[in-house]
This record gives sequence, C-alpha cells and structure tokens, in this order.
Amino acid sequence: MYRILTQEGNAKRAELATVHGVIQTPVFMNVGTAAAIKGAVATSDLEQIGTQVELSNTYHLHVRPGDKVVKQLGGLHRFMSWDKPILTDSGGFQVFSLAGLRKIREEGVYFRSHVDGKKIFMGPEESMQIQSNLASTIAMAFDECAPSKADRKYVQDSVDRTARWLGRCKKEMARLNALEDTINPKQLLFGINQGAVYSDIRIEHAKRISEMELDGYAVGGLAVGETHEEMYDILDRVVPHLPKDKPTYLMGVGTPANILEGVERGVDFFDCVYPSRNGRHGHLYTNHGKINLFNARYELDDSPIEEGCGCPACRRYSRAYIRHLLKAKEMLGMRLCVLHNLYFYNTMMEEIRDALDQGRFAAYKKQKLDGMAGEQNV
Repeated sequence: MYRILTQEGNAKRAELATVHGVIQTPVFMNVGTAAAIKGAVATSDLEQIGTQVELSNTYHLHVRPGDKVVKQLGGLHRFMSWDKPILTDSGGFQVFSLAGLRKIREEGVYFRSHVDGKKIFMGPEESMQIQSNLASTIAMAFDECAPSKADRKYVQDSVDRTARWLGRCKKEMARLNALEDTINPKQLLFGINQGAVYSDIRIEHAKRISEMELDGYAVGGLAVGETHEEMYDILDRVVPHLPKDKPTYLMGVGTPANILEGVERGVDFFDCVYPSRNGRHGHLYTNHGKINLFNARYELDDSPIEEGCGCPACRRYSRAYIRHLLKAKEMLGMRLCVLHNLYFYNTMMEEIRDALDQGRFAAYKKQKLDGMAGEQNV
C-alpha cells in the first residue's frame, strides 16, 4: 500500500496506493473545504494544474449540504466529479476553531452550527459515519486540536482523550467498511498526533498511536500559534517515533519554506489554505519571492506573473490585466491568481520528488529557498 522509493537523509520519496489511484509523495493536497476550491476553481482545473489529492472538510459538508445527501448522490467523488484521491478532515479542527460554540465531553463534542445555530453532536463514531457517507479515499480520525499554548494538564487530558477516541474511530471504521451499502469499503484511516508544544507528551502519544496499525499518521496542532522553529523542533522529535512504513502527514502546513523543511524531516503529505487564500487577495508565489498584484508597480506590467510558468494565468495573461481584474473585483482575477498559486505549489512538489529521485534534494532545497528570498517580496 505504502512504498518508499528512495530516501535522502530523513526525506522520503514514496507512493501510496489507494482505491482511487496511486499518490506520489511528497504531495501537497489542494484544499476544497466545502467540496470546491475557493476562487471559482473547477475539478477540471485541478486536473490541468497537476493536483493529485483534493481535501474536503467533514464538518462543513455535514452542515451543508449534509453527508447523507452526498451519499444519496453517490459519494463525494461523484458529487464533485473528481476521480482522484480525496482526503476528508475529521471535523476535529472545528473543535478548536469554533471554541465559542462547543462543549467537549468524553462521548464527543456538542456544537452549534456556524451556519444556522443548530445543535450538532459529533463524536468519533459520528465523524467516521459522516466520512463513510462522503466515501473519501482517506478519512482522518476525530481528535481535539488543543491550543498550542494551553497549559500542560489540559493538553495531557486532551491527548489522552484523543487516543481513546482513536480506538473508537478504528473500531467504527472497520464496522462501516464491512457494510453492504458502504460506497468505499476500502476507505483508509489516518490517526493524528497531538500534544501542543510539549514534545514529551507528543512523543508518548506518537508511540501509543503507532501501535494501532493505522493506514497513516498525521502530526496535528501545529501552525496554530507556535513559531516556525518550535514547529520544526517538534517534527524533529516526533516523526522518528511514527511508523517508518506508513505515510506521515503534517496538517495545515504551510508556506513553501515550511514544506521544504517538512520534507527534509520525513513528511509525505501537506495541506494549507495559503495558496488559495493568498491568491484571492492578489498575493502570488513565484520562484523569486511573493508579489502583491495590488501594488501600483504592476499597473503597466505586460509580463506574466512569472516568466516560464505553465499555469493557465501565466500562459495567457499579464500582471497588468490580472491586477485590473482584481481592482475591478472581477471574479476572473481571483480565479487566475488561485490557479497560479496552486500550480506553483503542485509544481514545487513535482520538483521535490524529482530532486529526491535524483539524490539532490538538499541542493534543490537551498536553491529554492535562496530564490524565493528575492527582491520581489512586496
């Protein structure tokens, strides 16, 4: 199922075989929270820009349109017309982000919907049931993402509960995959390591969940307030305690530099809203640093966002034109910027895989970081 093809230090070049195709890693998953990438990006666009995995959110799809609706329509792949792998987040992050709307108990979490205020209960079993209805390729275990600066006792209690929840997730997933009406009976389950910035709690939790023989393991609860240095230190300490023969996923991370540092530490899977969110605001990634198209210097700039880029925006349109669209609040401007950023990320991951194949990742990483630190960071 998961096969390491080559290694350079701790960095891994691998592939994960799934029912919806083989995922080449390291991989960046394009985030489509509500079964669509924000910025008017269609699944046909995702194919064109080299997307391997689309990520959607369990909580949001449960609230709207409803996971049972998606199941009646044949599952998420059919619903959004996408035949490649999909990973669904468990809804656990909303336990963190919707702090004012929830109560955490041993049985699960009591929410109020951010859409209409309706009462919702979600526990490990419910999260697995929703994700089974969505029929994603990879389901994430239900967890609590404790604040990175929470006190030690709170974090320890939270991690212990998350570990108990994981056992319930695994049991429920096995039950669901055995049902006759399950759309995807080969759905994979990834567990999530938590522990805020307490490395000893994280290491102990990593050891505990590693014994559960899951399909993959994520490191969660990072990029939520700690420094980049703290995040890298935690990865240095925790990743060695996760199974070497299973994929490792760093959740919600991050910048191109974060990804390069994560790959160096043995991470296979990444996701982040940065490329789409920044694109919607005219902030674009290039190999020479980030540019802000709202800057007046681009008003008469007839060049593409980046020379040599093969994305749909750069192949046809100028910085000046896209800037005009953004200033005029034309949706096309936002769409072209999102497509460029996602293409940049997907292409960077392809370059990383090629560099690992050729045993030159360390040199590639330095070249990429040096280039992106260029003068265009405005």
